[in-house]
Parts: sequence; structure tokens; C-alpha cells
Amino acid sequence: MFDKLLQVQQKAEEVKNRLNNVIVTGEAEGGKIKVSANGNKLITSIEIEPIFLSSADKEELEELLLVAVNKAIDQAENAHQSEMQAMSQDMLGGLGDLGNLFNK
Repeated sequence: MFDKLLQVQQKAEEVKNRLNNVIVTGEAEGGKIKVSANGNKLITSIEIEPIFLSSADKEELEELLLVAVNKAIDQAENAHQSEMQAMSQDMLGGLGDLGNLFNK
């Protein structure tokens, strides 16, 4: 049982490391604002086109940043869920014959 727990912890750490390398991007205003995040839902960069920055007012910029951040986080969440689902299937893959346990 302890071995299984250790195995799950190791697998979770592998997934976390993989998700650090998954980069997703949320954009607003046709790509004038780009927010990148990794699969662990951490913002890794924010890019704003200088021309847009010089012409945008504070409220517009804040609103568009929120849009881009939320898009990036949504994409990161999707990547995270996919990885966790794959890990769960890997971990539970060996349990596929349990249905036969009660048929015998």
C-alpha cells in the first residue's frame, strides 16, 4: 500500500514537471495583448504591443488584460485536466479486471 502511495506521488510530480513545460497563450484585441501561462496555471509572461499601449486608456487596458489572462488560465486548466485524466487512467489501468472479480 505504501508503495502505491509513493508511486502516485512520483507520478504526480512527473505530471507537474510536464505541465511546467506546457505553455498556452490567451490573447485580446486581435493579439495586441498576449498572456502566457504554463499547464500549472502560472502566468509566465504578458506582452502588450507598444503602439496599442500608447493609445489605450487605463480602463480599456485593464479590461483587455483580464480577458487575456482568463483565456490563458482557461487553456492552462484544460491542459492540466487532460494531464491529470491521463495520469488517472494510467494509475487505474491495472484495475480493469476488477469487474471479473464478482463474476467468478
